[in-house]
Amino acid sequence: MLMNNNLRLSRVALIGTGFVGSSYAFALMNQGIVNDLVMIDANKDKAQGDVLDLNHGKGFAPNPMNIRHGEYKDCQNADIVVICAGAGQKPGESRLDLVEKNLKIFKEIVGEVMDSGFDGIFLVATNPVDILTYATWKYSGLPKERVIGSGTILDTARFRYSLGEYFDVSPNNVHAYIIGEHGDSELPVYSSADIGTIPLRQYMERDSKFRSEDLEDIFINVRDAAYHIIQNKGATYYGIAMGLARITRAILANENTILTISAHLDGEYGEKDVYIGVPAVINRSGIREIIELDLEEEEQKKFHQSSEILKGILEPYFDEVQPD
Repeated sequence: MLMNNNLRLSRVALIGTGFVGSSYAFALMNQGIVNDLVMIDANKDKAQGDVLDLNHGKGFAPNPMNIRHGEYKDCQNADIVVICAGAGQKPGESRLDLVEKNLKIFKEIVGEVMDSGFDGIFLVATNPVDILTYATWKYSGLPKERVIGSGTILDTARFRYSLGEYFDVSPNNVHAYIIGEHGDSELPVYSSADIGTIPLRQYMERDSKFRSEDLEDIFINVRDAAYHIIQNKGATYYGIAMGLARITRAILANENTILTISAHLDGEYGEKDVYIGVPAVINRSGIREIIELDLEEEEQKKFHQSSEILKGILEPYFDEVQPD
């Protein structure tokens, strides 16, 4: 993969054109993020239909963009391969219920991509995303910096939106993170959260209407948001598609921006050999560095528990994984 050449074309191969994949493609086109998008799906008719539909809207897009249907061999020259394929989460299922069936699917997908000669960056969205990002890293043999999961980018966005609603400020001025598993064991980091540079807890002291118990309700609603959306409309896709587009732009534009993605830890936060949601600096090379938040004791305990849950799920499938 060529680096540091602003004149080169940016190419993305998308695998899986279901709700999330097609919404991601729509976001890419509307934001003018890439020059070339190839859409791959086991259901070729679906992928071809999406390509045709998207192409009809290109006259309204901000930048020229080549959108086409393709095969795994077309991943060879891609900068990023984005995987949205796999079994979806059904009402009543947790993300972790999807492990076994999606691991089988991913072994085949990643093998096909690597057989094409691909040497770029993997971006994984399929759930359980932390588990499947780890699997993609193992199956591909690529450096850990070039295998990224969407992690808690959407959870963090939901969190900032909800806090913004509560404090009546723009979510752009809310700086707060959800870290850990993208799932039931994730946690909010209130200790480092701020509203326009004012620590959140200090901000709350300004008005007696702000109550600490409300923060717990906000987090629970954020954590369980996907369950409510799935119950109401069958799947979540707009929010995560926007999150994937944001990560894609950070990579291709070499932004060195901090996003909460699923990254491989090798001693950071006291954890090893696990992909989990943490803030990280993202650029054209993938993950430049992991940002270690100064967690309070209870936050550190919850993060460790989240890590152990993920390791426990991985252990039967990858022998080298050992929970502490």
